[in-house]
Amino acid sequence: MTTPSLSSADRRAAARRARDAFPPMGVYAIRDRVAGRARVGSSRNVHATINRIGFELRLRTHPDKALQAEWNASPDRYSFEVLALVKERDDPAFDYAEELRTLEALYREEEQA
Repeated sequence: MTTPSLSSADRRAAARRARDAFPPMGVYAIRDRVAGRARVGSSRNVHATINRIGFELRLRTHPDKALQAEWNASPDRYSFEVLALVKERDDPAFDYAEELRTLEALYREEEQA
């Protein structure tokens, strides 16, 4: 079974929609299931950030040397998860960076409790 190919106009429209889509901003955790700790961070593209961190760890090039050393010893003990996503707002003046900072601080506090 073959799939119908898209016209160049349809491909351009799909590319434009993807480019203009609201990015998945949010807060993530790198969880050490053995020690019960989590490193919390935030990103304007949370899924891409999690992918990048995992890629750096697998390549042994992550800038956090302590995390890299622990990963090298036992990568199976780590999991990655999205803790919260920021919703798109209608207000063009909404400060997404501040929202991310606030959410990250809340989740860091929650993880330390």
